[in-house]
Amino acid sequence: MPVTTYDPRKHVGVHAERVSHVSSTNFPGHYPNEDHSWDLERFRKGLTVKIERLSNRTIEFDLVGVDASIANAFRRILIAEVPTICVERVYVWDNTSVVVDEVLAQRIGLVPLNIDPALMDMKQSANDQATDRNTLVFRLQVACERRKNAPKDTTDQSKLYINHEVLSSHLKWIPQGEQEIVMADNPPAPTNLNIVLTKLRPGQEIDMELHAVKGVGKDHAKFCPVATASYRLLPLVILNPEKPVPPELVEKFQKCFSAGVIRIDPRTKAVSVDSKKTRNETMSREVYRHPEFEGCVQLARVRDHFLFNIESEGFYPPQRLLPEAIAVMRAKIATIKRATETLLNNGDGLGDVEMAGA
Repeated sequence: MPVTTYDPRKHVGVHAERVSHVSSTNFPGHYPNEDHSWDLERFRKGLTVKIERLSNRTIEFDLVGVDASIANAFRRILIAEVPTICVERVYVWDNTSVVVDEVLAQRIGLVPLNIDPALMDMKQSANDQATDRNTLVFRLQVACERRKNAPKDTTDQSKLYINHEVLSSHLKWIPQGEQEIVMADNPPAPTNLNIVLTKLRPGQEIDMELHAVKGVGKDHAKFCPVATASYRLLPLVILNPEKPVPPELVEKFQKCFSAGVIRIDPRTKAVSVDSKKTRNETMSREVYRHPEFEGCVQLARVRDHFLFNIESEGFYPPQRLLPEAIAVMRAKIATIKRATETLLNNGDGLGDVEMAGA
């Protein structure tokens, strides 16, 4: 196994009380007599996206070969600019529950809906006319009644009452216009049918009409398609071959790291790093607290290797979220390109230029 050495061009140094070499230096003019101009073919060779874990709601993948600004742009787009569908307007006809109208409307708005945003148009303003292309209508109509012949000695609310809980499953879609045809394969409904909105007792009821629209997270958090979207740099544990860990201290050294990161040879007591388990290292820097290990190890992170963790909460399956973020970024780049071309072709440099289609 080749020995890993610390490279300030590729690694971020993690020291006892600080970090070093944080900024990227692979740009033209930083190193004399070296060409670091951006090259598409070189970028393609270095770019890697690898899925490490995938479930119904979460995905962990590695994004390798991009600058931190690009990785962070994807993270921010995932949170704020990938569109979803949520309830925006609530028309209350009747609400005799203990939860006031405004609070109940806010809870309903946070319920994620299983609706493909590509099937809907986004309203350009809040006062735009509602149509079957930009608005979905739901009805929430629930009344609580006492269950006949309920056991007298029971305290189980489900046995005593009918509709004692108002759940997200009570939201009923009312098709408008062509929606019933367009959305026949996947009728709109909450992604989770067991979200408790409020509780009722006999004599209490709720009757509401809900209008759902397309929006993005930067307008309101309810439109955010992810519960979490984060990344961290790949941890790196670099052993110093010139100063090996003393055999009598190898177990103490191993305990300074996350489980499985450090391996110990049972015969020679030599320590080594498990490259597959390194990604689990928390970088607690515990090893730096012990003077007996000074000079034995260097902690670092790989500057262009990002470990993403995304949890989907809505229509999108987790593996579709990154392509959606890339599509949003491409649209932004296309807008900048059109603006630049307009300035080059029509601008006189004396003022702002109006750009068609921006």
